[in-house]
Amino acid sequence: MRVCFRSSVKPARIPEYRRRHAAVWPEMLRELKAAGWNNYSLFLADDGLLVGYVECDDFDAARARMALSEVNSRWQAEMALLFEGNAQAPDQGFVQLTEIFNLEDQLSTANASEGNHQPQKEQS
Repeated sequence: MRVCFRSSVKPARIPEYRRRHAAVWPEMLRELKAAGWNNYSLFLADDGLLVGYVECDDFDAARARMALSEVNSRWQAEMALLFEGNAQAPDQGFVQLTEIFNLEDQLSTANASEGNHQPQKEQS
């Protein structure tokens, strides 16, 4: 499944957020991968809007596995100071967005549909 989510970094803390994500702890990277986080990217706007994208089999299961991880607990504790509304761990505050369009899915559907309706040749 493809998952997109948003959160918000405190604008004054954006440089620190960028610095920390330029060199994420190797043990954190390995734990994310082991928990099923694939093709994971974060995008940050100048106003602090953070958008994440991840591919996984089951997002809830991937998040639950990370919640059990000691390295994730340490990472989230450090990151909490950088986020707006830090009453909870940053990864618990993600607001999941609904996917409404995917090019590959629609192309696949269109190609399959066109394959079932081959145009007839004109008679001369």
